[in-house]
Amino acid sequence: MSELIKKTKIKTLLPVIKPNNQMNFVEWKYSDPLKVNEFGMLEPYLQRKIIVPNFMLIPLLAFDKNNDRLGYGKGFYDKFLKIKKNIITIGVAFSFQKYNKLPTSNLDIKLDYILTEKGLEK
Repeated sequence: MSELIKKTKIKTLLPVIKPNNQMNFVEWKYSDPLKVNEFGMLEPYLQRKIIVPNFMLIPLLAFDKNNDRLGYGKGFYDKFLKIKKNIITIGVAFSFQKYNKLPTSNLDIKLDYILTEKGLEK
């Protein structure tokens, strides 16, 4: 896998949590150390240049047929995507996490795609 990434020059970016429920993305390489952040999630230990991704794999608790997502409650991804436009978003879930309709607000950002064990949904 790492040889494919080297040949295609794909950069792996991981989120780094900042104050006020903000986040940035920095490049991470397989051998780079990670640290546990205040939410118990691993993030890059090394502070590198901030990079805006071209596409994002986004975690979620639930999604619906309109590609709305229920996240983990702090709005990190919604806030980031509200500012940074033109990023292809792919929610990662299991098919059993799909609901007919989720409650949404004007702060929620729709996903472009949902990826489950059954494939990619638009």
